[in-house]
Amino acid sequence: MFWLLVIYVSIPFIVKLCPSIQAKIVFLNFVRMPFFIDLKRPQDQGLNHTHNFYLQPESGVNIGVWHTVPDQRWRDAQGKHGDWYDATLSSAHSAILYLHGNAETRGGDHRVQLYKVLSSSGYHVLTFDYRGWGDSDGSASEGLMTSDALFVYDWLKRRLDAKTPLYIWGHSLGTGVATNLVRRLCERGSPPDALILESPFTNIREEARSHPFSMVYRYLPGFDWFFLDAITANNIHFASDEKYERLRRAALRLRCGCAAAALRLRCGCAAAALRLRCGLRCGCATLRPPPAT
Repeated sequence: MFWLLVIYVSIPFIVKLCPSIQAKIVFLNFVRMPFFIDLKRPQDQGLNHTHNFYLQPESGVNIGVWHTVPDQRWRDAQGKHGDWYDATLSSAHSAILYLHGNAETRGGDHRVQLYKVLSSSGYHVLTFDYRGWGDSDGSASEGLMTSDALFVYDWLKRRLDAKTPLYIWGHSLGTGVATNLVRRLCERGSPPDALILESPFTNIREEARSHPFSMVYRYLPGFDWFFLDAITANNIHFASDEKYERLRRAALRLRCGCAAAALRLRCGCAAAALRLRCGLRCGCATLRPPPAT
């Protein structure tokens, strides 16, 4: 019992003295599940119409990217290489840039299942691992995650037809990246066609304070000073609540729900519904199906 008390008391001081520990806890990019996955082979995860490739947001830094074509093109995709996948982006099919949350990689099981749903609904899906995640180079930070997202967005936008919709979908920690990204796009006068936030949070301090893991320290005197200030010391903010009004003023179509919103993905006569836990405003988002080709 004595040693448990010593450990309990020591942890806040260790975190305060080594704030980089908090950054690791926020990003969890060292958790790379499923184990032993080869990110160069998305077909091993059942994505046999997905191309793995690498982009360089800056010299000497490579980030891993997956491009999944609409499911109706899977037969054509067999045995094809990068040039063929790039050419498919000029079709009338809409595209979704997916920004994943903390931990794991672009090959996480629940993420792969979502790619399949979106692909079967007729969308191109582009996803990537931020610096420090998966097989991407570099180390993680909020600023670099946002820069990587902007680089991939611009890369994708240049390859789409001018009239083809491009949606940004953020999940969990990725919603913070998504709102950062959209704010940058709005500031330069080129907002995306839609922003979808799945399991968002107001800002990283509030998220850390309300997280179940913080329960054992939440009422400790100096909790903010020990734990939350250590997050801020790493320049990690993800202040989506501060950006929300700016996004509204930019006339971005932002639709979320306080507890849950239904995103309906339609493809022909088929319809699929995903329940999304959200945290900004009530409403619901609908993506129209891309025209058949």
